[in-house]
Amino acid sequence: MSKTTNKFSPEVRERAVRMVLDDEGQHESRWQAMASIAAKIGCSTDTLNAWVKKVEVDSGTPAGIPSDMAEKLKALERENRELRQANEILRKASACFAMAEIDRRSK
Repeated sequence: MSKTTNKFSPEVRERAVRMVLDDEGQHESRWQAMASIAAKIGCSTDTLNAWVKKVEVDSGTPAGIPSDMAEKLKALERENRELRQANEILRKASACFAMAEIDRRSK
């Protein structure tokens, strides 16, 4: 999975999100506000929607996990998975050595 380059600077993203939140009342829906602003800055409405959702989650507005906590959680899950794999390898090696010892003693 390759990482895409960010075409928009953090300043442009912040300004676009601020514009959506400020101009939301001037449109029939939030989606229309995002469509209007996305067209002005040259990004897709879905991209702008993702930026708005991320800012809302990070600020604690809707239910969700802030980005920094999500990153920590992902790292901990990866570490947990690696430790489980290591434990499984050790368990199998231990069983193999135990069988070899039993075979050696029975001869």
